[in-house]
Amino acid sequence: MGQRGVPLRRPMNSLDHPRFFHPLVIYKKTLFARKPIWPQRSHIGGRRESKIMRDIYLFFISMLFAPFLLIGCGSPPSPLDDIREALKGVPTYSIVLDNMKTEGNIFQEYYHKYKIISEEGTRATNWAPVSKKIYDLHLPLLGMTIWTKQDGKESSAQGPPGYEYVGNPRYGQWNSNSSGASFWVFYGQYRLLGDLLGRRPIYQNQHASYRSSMAGGRPYYGPNREYGTNGSVTQRQKPNFYNRRMAKTRVSKSSFSDKVNRRIGRTRSGFAGRSGRGGK
Repeated sequence: MGQRGVPLRRPMNSLDHPRFFHPLVIYKKTLFARKPIWPQRSHIGGRRESKIMRDIYLFFISMLFAPFLLIGCGSPPSPLDDIREALKGVPTYSIVLDNMKTEGNIFQEYYHKYKIISEEGTRATNWAPVSKKIYDLHLPLLGMTIWTKQDGKESSAQGPPGYEYVGNPRYGQWNSNSSGASFWVFYGQYRLLGDLLGRRPIYQNQHASYRSSMAGGRPYYGPNREYGTNGSVTQRQKPNFYNRRMAKTRVSKSSFSDKVNRRIGRTRSGFAGRSGRGGK
């Protein structure tokens, strides 16, 4: 009890505020499947929620209602454009192609799932419909950064996630090993950026190759092409994508085999019928 018998109340935080109630209820139930909203947050730098994260919340809410806006329209718009518009006030962030899938057989639908990396942390979006053109364009880029904005400057640089922060003294520094080779070390508060790379060291000559690829407008898949859809690191990090693709391939082959067998069976029956009539 407080003074004069007034019950004590815990301080109101951002989640208690009425203006956050409805959006976060929707956000909690639909955009992060089966898990509470706050355990999904991964800290980078140990900072509190800010305008950056509120901008990201607004984007997620817009993603929720996007399918209803597509009814009666043609190809779905690019979710990347929606993200960029929603985060136009955020000076630094990256977009990673976190997952992708197709649904349907005769009429296929295409979907992407993204991970947004900012100095505040990381957030994963829900599945977003994309056009076949966008799906095919990004097919080799699973698990890679496909868009980045650094201090207000945007780039469609495509490379392993976290490479875009290497070389920036705000996030880490170059160290040397016993052989004299320089490698990048993220500061402790930004170690999650290193985790995105599978805790693999980034050497200065590798980063130079990355920068050369970016200057030439080419994706960079790592020194041994271990990133991207066909990369060994991606295959270890995202087994569900490959299991889903293998299952879909098996179903497709089985369906094709069944069609062939049915057609052969009808052909044999036709021959047998004609042969029987000719022998009488």
